[in-house]
Amino acid sequence: MSARVLVLGSGGREHALAWKLAQSSLVNRIYVCPGNGGTASTPKTENLSLPLAAPHYQQLVQFAVQNEIDLVLPGPEEPLVRGIQTCFRKVGIPTFGPSELAARMEGSKAFSKAFMLRHRIPTATFRTFSSSQVDEAIEHVRTCRHRVVLKASGLAAGKGVLIPESTDEALEGLRQIMVANVFGAAGNEVVVEELLEGPEISVLAFSDGYTVIPLPPAQDHKRIGEGDTGLNTGGMGVYAPAPVATPAIMDRIMQETLRPTIDGMRREGFPFVGLLFVGFMLTEGGPKVLEYNVRFGDPEAETLMLLMNDDIDLAAVLLACVEHRLDSVQISSRSGFAVSVVLASDGYPGEYSKGKRIEIGKVSSDVVVFHCGTSLNGDELVTTGGRVLAVSATASSLEEALSSVYTAIDKISFEGKVYRRDIAHRALKGANATLKGLTYEQAGVSVDAGNSLVNAIKPFVRATKRVGSDAEIGGFGGIFDLKAVGYKDPLLVSGTDGVGTKLRVAIETGIHDLAGIDLVAMTVNDLLVQGAEPLYFLDYYGCGKLDVPVATSVVKGIADGCQQAGCTLIGGETAEMPGMYAEGDYDLAGFAVGVVERELVLPRDVVEGDVLLGIASSGLHSNGFSLVRAIISLSGLAYSSPCPWDATRTLGQNLLEPTRIYIKQVLPIAHKGLIKAMCHITGGGFIENIPRVLPEGLGCYIDASAWQLPEVFRYLMKKGGIAPLEMARTFNMGIGLVVIVGRDDRESALNALRTQDPGAPVYEIGQVISACGVEVRQLEHWT
Repeated sequence: MSARVLVLGSGGREHALAWKLAQSSLVNRIYVCPGNGGTASTPKTENLSLPLAAPHYQQLVQFAVQNEIDLVLPGPEEPLVRGIQTCFRKVGIPTFGPSELAARMEGSKAFSKAFMLRHRIPTATFRTFSSSQVDEAIEHVRTCRHRVVLKASGLAAGKGVLIPESTDEALEGLRQIMVANVFGAAGNEVVVEELLEGPEISVLAFSDGYTVIPLPPAQDHKRIGEGDTGLNTGGMGVYAPAPVATPAIMDRIMQETLRPTIDGMRREGFPFVGLLFVGFMLTEGGPKVLEYNVRFGDPEAETLMLLMNDDIDLAAVLLACVEHRLDSVQISSRSGFAVSVVLASDGYPGEYSKGKRIEIGKVSSDVVVFHCGTSLNGDELVTTGGRVLAVSATASSLEEALSSVYTAIDKISFEGKVYRRDIAHRALKGANATLKGLTYEQAGVSVDAGNSLVNAIKPFVRATKRVGSDAEIGGFGGIFDLKAVGYKDPLLVSGTDGVGTKLRVAIETGIHDLAGIDLVAMTVNDLLVQGAEPLYFLDYYGCGKLDVPVATSVVKGIADGCQQAGCTLIGGETAEMPGMYAEGDYDLAGFAVGVVERELVLPRDVVEGDVLLGIASSGLHSNGFSLVRAIISLSGLAYSSPCPWDATRTLGQNLLEPTRIYIKQVLPIAHKGLIKAMCHITGGGFIENIPRVLPEGLGCYIDASAWQLPEVFRYLMKKGGIAPLEMARTFNMGIGLVVIVGRDDRESALNALRTQDPGAPVYEIGQVISACGVEVRQLEHWT
C-alpha cells in the first residue's frame, strides 16, 4: 500500500502525528492543513493553504478526492464536533475520528455527563442548567454543601471551566457564564459539578468502536506558572507514563470507564472510532472522569508519539481503527519515560506578540523539537502562536529525559521565550518522598465505618429474636439452641442464594431495603420446599467502599425478611474490598438453616393424578432480571418513569416489589401432612423447576388459563417479543410456589392455604401426569 494521508491542524499535535506517520512504510505522502514551520520540513510532508473552519469543508473534500487521499486525520476537536467526518464519509474517504453524534462527548459536557450517569461511569456529582435557569443554578450552588466547578457545556477553546474558591465566586461565575455570556453559545448550558480532589492524569486510547487500547497514562501541566500557579493554558508540558497511575488504577480505568464508554456509545447508536482522550481525577474513591475529548491531546500527542515503539506503524493502527479491526494490530511503547516542555510567547495565555525570530541550535539525538505555533517567513522561522515549540525527549528515567529537554531548551532562543522549569514535579516529589506508614483506612478499608454499621443494625437484628437464639451480634459466631425448638427427630436443612442482577435496579433507584427481603425470601423458600422451618439466617454484604446508610438499609430489609420467615438473623459478614467493585456497587449472599422432622421431609409419595396448586407471586420476585433490564433498556423508559401497568408507582418501585415469603402460609399445612411436594419457582420458571421434585418417569401439565396473568409479565412479553413458552422457562408468570397434594386432599389443602393467608391467592393449576417434563396448556391466554 502507498497511502496518502491528510492531517488537519496547525499545532504541535499535528507535527508529532505527521512525524510519526512519515516513518510508516505504508505512507507515501502526507498533507497537513494548514500545518506549521515544523511540518513544512517533515519528510514526505507538504503544507496546504485551505480553509479549515466550517462550513468550508467542501474545499478540503474536493482536494482529498482529487489527490486520492486514503485517510483523513483531524487534529483539533472543532471540525469533528462540526461533522467533518460525515463530509469525507460521503465521498468514501475514511476519517480517523468520530462522527458528529459521537463527538458530542466533547462538544457537550451536559451530554457526556448524562451519558456517564446512564452507564454508571464514575464521575463527579453534577447538575445541568440551561441559560434560562439562572435562579435554580444559584440556589443549587448555595445549598449543595460542597465546592463546585462550573463548566460551560459547549466548546470554549479550553477556557470554559471555572474553579471558584468560594460560594460568592461561584455565584459570580454563574452570572458571567449565564447572563454576561462570557463564553458565548458555549454557555447556553452550564454543568455545575462537585469539585474533585487528587492527582489528575490523561488516558488516551485508540478504538475502532469495539476494541479499546489505551496508551501510557500521562500527566499534564495546565497552569502557566511554576508550582501550578497562574492562568490555565492549553498545556505547558507533559510526561508519561505517570507513576501515580499504577497498574491497578489502569485496570480500574479500563473496566470502569474505557470499556463501558466504548460499549455504551456503540449500543446507543453512535460508535466511537478514533482516539478517546479521557481526563481523570484519582480520588480516594478511585479514578473519576473529569471530561472526555475525542481527539489527540496537545502536548500529550508529542510525548506519546515519541514514547511509541519504533516498530509500531501509526498508519497501520489508524487504518485498523477505521476498518474496525483494531484487534489485528499491536500497539506498544518503549520502556522508560517521555517528556515534553512547551516554550510559549511572553504574555500567553493572554495577549502576545507574533513574528519573533526563532533560532534552534543543535540538540541531542534523543530530543525532538515539535512546532506548535510557528511558520516560515521566507527562510526564517518565526513565532505565530501562544505556544511556540514543544521540546520532547525520551530516556530510561524521568530525570534523564528532563535533563535532555532542558539542555535542548537552552539552545533555542526567541524573544519573550517562556517555559516552566518544574515539569514532572509531582512525579519527582513522589519518587523522592520518604514512605510514610500506611493505615488500613488509607488502603480503602474503614474499620470505623464497619463499627458504625454494627451499631446501626443492632436494633433491627434484635427484632428477629426467636426461641433458640438471643439475636445478639458482634461475636465470632452465632449460636442456636436446637434443643429449645422441641423437634423429636430433626434433620437440618441448609440453603444459600443471592438476589442476582435485581440488585442493579436497587442500586440505580436507591431503594435498598427491599433487596434485603428478597435475599431472605430466595433462601428460606428453598428450605420450605423440603418441609423445613427456617431457624436462622446469615448474610454476606460485599462492597468496594462501605456506605453505612446503604448497608444499614439493606440489613434492615434482611431483618424484615427474617421476621416474615420466623427466623433469627444470627450473624453476617460485611466485606469492604477496594478495587473489587465499582463505586456504589455491592453484592449480597444469604445463608439459612432450617429444621424438619425426619418423617415430614419433602418431596414424598408423589403419584400420577396428584394436583398442582399454585400460590400467587408478588411480582417478578428475583429471577430473570438480566432479561428484564434488557427489555427496559429497549423500551426507552427510566426506572423513575411511571410504571406502564401501575400508574400509582414508578417503574423501579414496581420491579423491586420483594419476593413473597411463603413460610407462615404454607408451613402449618405441611406439618399437617397435607403436602407431598413443593417447588419454588425461581430461575428456569415452571419448565426447569417443577421436574426437580417429581419422581423419575413422571411429569405434569400446567393450565395457563387457571389464573390471571399479571400485567408485568404481559408487558415484558410484548415489549421483548418473547414467546410464551420462553416466558414460562424464565419467569414465575404470577405463581411463586407450586404445592403438590393428593387428589383426596385437594379441597382441604386449598381451604387451609387460603385461610392461612387470604392476601396470597391459591389456584388449582395442573396435575401430575405419566409423561416426563412440563406441558404448559392454554398458552393463548397469555397473549
